[in-house]
Amino acid sequence: MKCPFCGKVETKVTNKRDIHGEVRRRRECLKCAKRFTTYEKASESRIVIVKKDGRREPFIREKVLSGVVRACEKRPVPHDKIEELVDSIEGRLRKQNKEVKSAKIGELIMNALKKLDQVAYVRFASVYKDFQDVSDFKRELKEVAKTSQKS
Repeated sequence: MKCPFCGKVETKVTNKRDIHGEVRRRRECLKCAKRFTTYEKASESRIVIVKKDGRREPFIREKVLSGVVRACEKRPVPHDKIEELVDSIEGRLRKQNKEVKSAKIGELIMNALKKLDQVAYVRFASVYKDFQDVSDFKRELKEVAKTSQKS
């Protein structure tokens, strides 16, 4: 396993756990002594994303994760909660058809973020819904305020 810090290939496993069908390994680089975590998961059936323009591309979990991480940047959202959110969305997609519209993924992410952190939700929605000006933000904030008052 290649060290993400120094690039050396020699590492040792210091801890190993099986978590929900996934193997979590805590590793230590033998050169720089920094520690990092790796996850191994059995390959599952491929999910194909149908884009708005009809193109098809494979589902890439890291794309979803990076979008959610960006939305949660500088927010008090623990990374493990973000991972759980992405795991949940991926699990739901795997239970559905092999082809999923990108709009469905966006909706799943927005619904999950709305429950997790409302600021992160608005950030994600602003990109996903392609907000053009301040009025778009105001409209979305009014919606968020309405739903949070109902809760």
